[in-house]
Amino acid sequence: MELTILMPCLNEEETIGICIKKAKKFLESNGIDGEVLIADNGSEDNSVSIALSMGARVIHVTKKGYGSALIAGCNASLGEYVIMGDADDSYDFEHLELFVEKLRAGYELVMGNRFAGGIEKGAMPFSHKYIGNPVLSFIGRLFFKSKIKDFHCGLRGYRRESILKLNLKTSGMEYASEMVVMSELNGLKITEVPTTLKKDGRSRKPHLRTFSDGWRHLKFLFMYCPKWLFLYPGIALCAIGLVGGISLIFGNLQVGKVILGIHTLLYCRLLLMLGINIVLLYIYTKIYACKQGFIPKDTLAERFEKYSVEKGIVTGILLLMVGVVLSIMAVSFWKHLGYTELIPEQIMRVVIPASALIEIGAQFVFSSFFIGILNIGIEKGNNENEKNNKKERKKEVDK
Repeated sequence: MELTILMPCLNEEETIGICIKKAKKFLESNGIDGEVLIADNGSEDNSVSIALSMGARVIHVTKKGYGSALIAGCNASLGEYVIMGDADDSYDFEHLELFVEKLRAGYELVMGNRFAGGIEKGAMPFSHKYIGNPVLSFIGRLFFKSKIKDFHCGLRGYRRESILKLNLKTSGMEYASEMVVMSELNGLKITEVPTTLKKDGRSRKPHLRTFSDGWRHLKFLFMYCPKWLFLYPGIALCAIGLVGGISLIFGNLQVGKVILGIHTLLYCRLLLMLGINIVLLYIYTKIYACKQGFIPKDTLAERFEKYSVEKGIVTGILLLMVGVVLSIMAVSFWKHLGYTELIPEQIMRVVIPASALIEIGAQFVFSSFFIGILNIGIEKGNNENEKNNKKERKKEVDK
């Protein structure tokens, strides 16, 4: 079978019949060997009986969520290609020629673009059309170097085998983002075609929730791009803290009428330490995510894999020792004054950098041990999983 037209469904009795009729008409008029598959997510109305009466195949998905329904539908599809779309009569199932054409041409994911094809008045809320979709799509393009302009179009086609290999996991509306992101990260051949969006035919409210689902999409984009979540903010904080701190070590800094002194130096130390902690979180996340297959390995990930615990420990000890030497110098200066009251403007310019170096050195030492343990633990877990998988495959063969 060449094509499965997949529709997730939850209480769509008002529109599901229309969608199935249009999908079947498309298959028949284009001579395509295909099926219409309904992934029902617990409908309590007549959706299932209507779908069955119209000759669609129905699977029942017990795990709730848009993503859950589509993952189950993809697994159950019989077609080499799958075109998925909502069963609310907002998408044009009668005109899927461009999707099929691109799939046959070798593309593994074909996204619909509603902004290029046309959005009927009232079909998309103002906040979605001019804020939500454009902003989230821009972030997706920025984070993942994607060319897709409509990240969240619900009408899209894909090569079933290619998407199954991605092992998509999200159960909610963010599944739409996960499919595009993971396709980009894994180097799938992707394109976009214009499609239309009209006002859906339902009398009830849509399942989509503007703020909660929008946040889930945004959270997903950040979680799957640790560079933008951790690395870049961490580097920025480190740079501000380091440049500002160095500028203030030798004396006050005047900016216009404002004089920056040791109090600003203390906050520069705070920014530096916060930045280093965030960068370390990036390293931990990168190692874990790549080892577990959440995101593909890259050059940086391979460097982390080869990371030498010993080098990190040595670097940390050297920084710590410099901090200790500076601290001894500060104590010596205090002793020279007979352990009397110190002038903060003088001594804090030594004490603040000294304490920062001691803390950074200690972090490097313990972080190096943690990275070593993380690598060992993940490798051991992956080896155990592989052994268990081999045992399961052996049992299946024996049967």
